Amino acid sequence: MKSPFAYRPRPRPLQLASPTAAVAYLGAIVAVAFLYSNPLVLLAAGAAAVTAGLLAGARRAVRVALKMGAALALLIVVVNALVVSRGETVLARLGDWPLFGKVDVTLEAIVAGASGGLRAAVAMIAAAVYSACVDPDRVLRVLRPLAGRSALTATLVSRLVPVTAADAGRLRDAARLRGPGAAEVGKAPLARRLLAGSLDRAVDVAATLELRGYSLDAPKAKNRRSRSRYDRRFYAVAAVVLAAAIAGKAVGADDFQTYPSVEIGLGPGTLAIAVVVALSGFAPWRGRVSSLSPMRRQTRHPEAARV
Repeated sequence: MKSPFAYRPRPRPLQLASPTAAVAYLGAIVAVAFLYSNPLVLLAAGAAAVTAGLLAGARRAVRVALKMGAALALLIVVVNALVVSRGETVLARLGDWPLFGKVDVTLEAIVAGASGGLRAAVAMIAAAVYSACVDPDRVLRVLRPLAGRSALTATLVSRLVPVTAADAGRLRDAARLRGPGAAEVGKAPLARRLLAGSLDRAVDVAATLELRGYSLDAPKAKNRRSRSRYDRRFYAVAAVVLAAAIAGKAVGADDFQTYPSVEIGLGPGTLAIAVVVALSGFAPWRGRVSSLSPMRRQTRHPEAARV
């Protein structure tokens, strides 16, 4: 069972683009999520990340990231509502709690938590799209001249995270197949088994890398930059999104206030930023394919391929 976050090569613009262009594009969407607190702009950034993932063919990764992001956002909302008692609109008075003190659930605390939860969800979706659409080997080749060991570490992490997620799925399936008479397996034993397996795999990977000479200083190789015809598109979209976000932030487009009362700005500047960010999700659009791919052309017409 392959993890939904594992990289899969596809003939899509986001996969064919260079890693730097893909990172710049996805990073621009995440930057907007961290620059703005307005829920409308955050929803636009989330819609852009989801649209980009769907157009890139990473439907499973987007679906799983949406579930994880929704769970994380809900957790942030609940924690913020219980911890923060500021705000004028009190929805519930829950009395005195141990460690928390007096707990008053306010509408303002819920809205503030929702804003932070949306920000975390957008970052999670963008990270899932990156993991499923950007080749870690190409990232290693790009970063190797700058920081070889760090590039190797980042590549191993991007490779092993999907493997660990697949291990978690297999452990859950094995626990369910033990039969109704077996004792129920909790999350703590599964987490311990997953951690033990990850440590064993880390030791094996370290030994394999040492045997292959990764501990030695490799000779400097020429940096061969492979450019794609989609690079300019993603660089341009990233530049437009970042420029619009910075300009909107400077003119006050991020009109959002939670305390002491909720005020969500819906002015022309905020709407313009939201539209620009949402439309950036269509950057991986491939359009119509005018001809067959070289592999399919060779399969259908071998004599033409030889010519």
